[in-house]
Amino acid sequence: MANCGSWCSGKMRSLFRRKPREISMNEVCTEPDCLPKPPSETENGGEFGVPMLTIVRVDPLIVENGEAHHTSKYEIMNRDGADARLVVRRGQEFFMRLHLNRDYDSKVDGLSVVFTLDGVKRPQYGHGTFVVAPLLNEGEISEGAWHATLYSVEVNSMVIKITSPPNALVGKWKIEIDAKKKNSGGAISFSVNEPFYIIFNPWCPDDEVFLDDENKRQEYVMADTGLIWRGNHKSMRPTVWKYSQFEKDILDSALYLMIEVGKVRSAARNDPVVISRILSAVVNSPDDNGAVMGNWSDDFSGGTAPTKWLGSQKILQQYYKTKKPVKYGQCWVFSGVLATVCKTLGIPCRVVTNYSSAHDTQGSLTVDYFVDAQGKIMEELNSDSIWNFHVWNEVWMKRLDLGEEYHGWQAIDATPQELSEDAYRCGPTSVAAIKRGEVLRPYDGGFLFAEVNADKIFWRYNGPTQPLKLIRKDIYGIGKQISTKAVGSWTREDLTHAYKYPEESYEERQAMLKALHQSESLFSRYYLNEEFNDIKFDFELRDDIVIGKPFSVVLLIKNRSVDTKYRVSVILRVEVVLYTGRVGKPIKSAETDRLVKPGVLEEVRLDLAYEEYGPRLLDQCAFNIACLATVKDTNFEYFAQDDFRILKPNIDIERKTEAIVGYILEATAAFINPLPTPLKNGKFLIEGPGLDQQLKIKLSQNVQPGEKATCTFSMIPKFTGRSTIVVKFYSDELDDVDGFVNFMVQPAEAYN
Repeated sequence: MANCGSWCSGKMRSLFRRKPREISMNEVCTEPDCLPKPPSETENGGEFGVPMLTIVRVDPLIVENGEAHHTSKYEIMNRDGADARLVVRRGQEFFMRLHLNRDYDSKVDGLSVVFTLDGVKRPQYGHGTFVVAPLLNEGEISEGAWHATLYSVEVNSMVIKITSPPNALVGKWKIEIDAKKKNSGGAISFSVNEPFYIIFNPWCPDDEVFLDDENKRQEYVMADTGLIWRGNHKSMRPTVWKYSQFEKDILDSALYLMIEVGKVRSAARNDPVVISRILSAVVNSPDDNGAVMGNWSDDFSGGTAPTKWLGSQKILQQYYKTKKPVKYGQCWVFSGVLATVCKTLGIPCRVVTNYSSAHDTQGSLTVDYFVDAQGKIMEELNSDSIWNFHVWNEVWMKRLDLGEEYHGWQAIDATPQELSEDAYRCGPTSVAAIKRGEVLRPYDGGFLFAEVNADKIFWRYNGPTQPLKLIRKDIYGIGKQISTKAVGSWTREDLTHAYKYPEESYEERQAMLKALHQSESLFSRYYLNEEFNDIKFDFELRDDIVIGKPFSVVLLIKNRSVDTKYRVSVILRVEVVLYTGRVGKPIKSAETDRLVKPGVLEEVRLDLAYEEYGPRLLDQCAFNIACLATVKDTNFEYFAQDDFRILKPNIDIERKTEAIVGYILEATAAFINPLPTPLKNGKFLIEGPGLDQQLKIKLSQNVQPGEKATCTFSMIPKFTGRSTIVVKFYSDELDDVDGFVNFMVQPAEAYN
């Protein structure tokens, strides 16, 4: 077993072998049973009258262990006095100081440390929930998985070094320390009242979640703020998400979800595959009363709209307090909360956005759309869908159940879409297996493969007694610009290559065919219409349209024939659409006939003003553009659809004072109202360093068109290092406006 904490031993040695500090009376238990007794009052005093060794108090060495285990930021480690709790990572040594009634003598005294997994009704040695580790001298070897070693002896105290195995069960553990005389009977047991926490250890080479890159560990384990991409593949929009994995109640909330809601059996609480699969289920609520309730309508009464969340802290704290699902979430909310739960337990995790993401309901690896004679998608016949974007997570681990070639990033998804083994969960699925089309690998490989690489097929429906007519097949339209936050910077990293081979490549088609052959639900297809290349259609869409401004949809029709003219009928439709692909009511449509002469480029234009589209916008400001064109006398029909987003303004955040630990940080947030109407009942939501809860600032006046909405706020940072302020604005007329700023918090001593 690798000694994952040996790098810090020299530093720890200097810390522990210092002169013992004076202990004040209020630090020592004053209960009669805890106070040391004089030799004459001590049982089993021995022939020389040496009293039985008694443990007066145990110091968990919060500061030293926190620094070595990268757990110093956990709120539970920073509580005052006896309220602080120790959080350590498995497979790595940690230290405890035992305060004694007399000096320890290794020739006379024998100690054993007993570890019991908290909350287990019948702890058993064979299940790893009950462990006894005899205290050994430095250099002695123990056959057990847990090691307890004498590290140093001081006046009336000693420091012991404890090493848990790299596959230790994750959770809260209780400690008892048994002391006895080696050559006489009797023993005294000391119980540490409060448990300590063991979590996964990405720094330990023998832990299954080991990540051999410090920059990546800082990003995927330690970073408490990230970016989640939304929008669509033509207008990608990063949104800041505060993970807050170290904040109050977050670790306890994650353990509650894992143990009480997910019912992970105790013997499996060391397996990141099992735990991550359970976590993908318990973050949603349809079947297990999990953390977040989904809502994909436009009615969020009784809860918070998904676009108004700034991060996971408020969600998980509310859930831990009430034990009831928090309202409401959509995919990026589920993903942000799942990332927080994984990070707080020590599992490296990142948020991944897939644009043009398929939701295959039939296991066919195809997404099938049926359109009527007017070019309208027939919702009543469609069960498959394509989301403008969908967000899931990746977790880093070895796949001992699959083999070395499947180690690395595993996809998990907490958005409740389809049942998997009778629960709304998805993954973990090896990303390497997805790329190769190995859809039978556990877990849910077919569903995830379809999300990034399904074939998209459009059928013309002419009634129940008429055959379907395949009017378009798009084998390259699914799975675009798969994105995550780059390591160490606030930019996008493209992951598309990790999930699929390049579009139009031989390898990509072979992976698709391989997946289809493994599917038990192969979808029957008609052959494509005979090829017709004379008329070419293209949409011309701008991707820089700001909300409040007019815009146009343009269809370009090019006749590439040198001698034939064609009459073309066109139906253009503009509809609002949810990011899940569900189409709302039409905003505007146009129908026209054009005679397109040889070599001519014709333009069909549909203009929309804010007064036409503004009142009908749904929460993501997305539009679906559909076109059904018929080339007369050829029996050729062309169908196409596309989507785009209206851009919302960014909030500018300006710091008025330096960011220093313990000092007030003042800042302002502002943006200009882009709408031709006033903004009423405006509110700013703010999260930042040192804020125990979210700030809410209500504007006292309406914000007129072209006027600046602004607010001033302050906070007091608690920790040095990288930090982020996140601001979101919403009003009756405009919501989901946000902004962020990154900066370094400096230590107070640098300014004294």
